[in-house]
Amino acid sequence: MTQRYQIWVAYDGSAFAGWQVQPEKRTVQGELERAIRKLTGETVKLHGSGRTDQGVHARGQSAHFDLSRDWGLINLRRGINTYLPPDIRVLNAQQQTPHFHARRSAVSKEYRYFIWNAENLPPDLRHARAHIRRPLNVDAMRKACEALIGRHDFAAFTANPNRFVESTVRHVMALQVRKSGPEIVIIAKSDGFLYKMVRSLVGFLIRVGEGDLAPEEAGAILKSGLRTAVVPTAPPQGLFLWKVNYGRGATYVRNQH
Repeated sequence: MTQRYQIWVAYDGSAFAGWQVQPEKRTVQGELERAIRKLTGETVKLHGSGRTDQGVHARGQSAHFDLSRDWGLINLRRGINTYLPPDIRVLNAQQQTPHFHARRSAVSKEYRYFIWNAENLPPDLRHARAHIRRPLNVDAMRKACEALIGRHDFAAFTANPNRFVESTVRHVMALQVRKSGPEIVIIAKSDGFLYKMVRSLVGFLIRVGEGDLAPEEAGAILKSGLRTAVVPTAPPQGLFLWKVNYGRGATYVRNQH
């Protein structure tokens, strides 16, 4: 019998062409599958909770794969990390039932987008913060969030994924704007996100914060169902897949010792 494993992965997406395996390109999925093969001698298909784009990071990406024999969890995690480059790390591993699926079993995801709102961006943060020089009105951004929370058709806040999408309706459970000094964090939690939806929401909120759009325009844009240049796509380097939430039995636990 095969054993299904779930792993929790963090990565710096700066040097990757995204999560999904692509011919002749360096991807997170490709590096992980290669490391698992070197450790176990088995060729596995890694299933992630979702795809992240080029330049997007993760603190809590979830994925699963099957092996033909049982491995000790600590040895599995440490062994995979031995064969990984330093910009990817497996934070935790656990056994799962055969019915568990990293994407289909997820009940919600949380993304966080980090903005450095000051004249100068510290060089060590250049790959992990979006740099916005114009002062942002956080109160206006928070007001705009109010109309975007709930179950809506987010067609106006997505890009064409070049694949069939059954529905553009999503339930945004939380959309918050936090500020600490020059750092602004936008937290988005939903039962699912459309292609480039988080970066589109952030792009809109940045325009509101800069005073180019009124917070009240959020509702009208939602109702239009049309993606226009009014909603820009924020740059990828500020975005982190922060957490994937499951039911009981698949809850993320910090590093095993």
